[in-house]
Amino acid sequence: MILQSLAGLPAFLVYFCTAIVAVVAYLFVYTRVTAHNEFDLIRANEPAAAIALGLSLLGFVLPLVSAIAHSANVWDCLIWAAIALIVQIIVYFLVRVPVPKLSTRIAAGELAAAIWLGLSSLAAGALNAASMIY
Repeated sequence: MILQSLAGLPAFLVYFCTAIVAVVAYLFVYTRVTAHNEFDLIRANEPAAAIALGLSLLGFVLPLVSAIAHSANVWDCLIWAAIALIVQIIVYFLVRVPVPKLSTRIAAGELAAAIWLGLSSLAAGALNAASMIY
């Protein structure tokens, strides 16, 4: 019985490792695109940067979870992960329109700007995940 349960372990490991690689790639790309340096700000104990980046990460992970659940194979999953990354980058640029100097405000510790970016990213991620039912 236990061996039957462990039969899915190789597939689990492949998808889990793929997800880790996708998350690292997301963090690498996203933090290069934004006008503020999230990790420097987080190291400096700036909560606004942690809130914005953390919620953005959730906005990426939600569609990644959907891609893992619905993909035909790992390559299909990676394609949808790339689409999720692109959506998050588009959201970053869109939410800057009504809030001028968004990155400057986050770097200055303004929580309202960080929450606006983070929750917008999360909302887009939820819609993205729901749209990945193919």
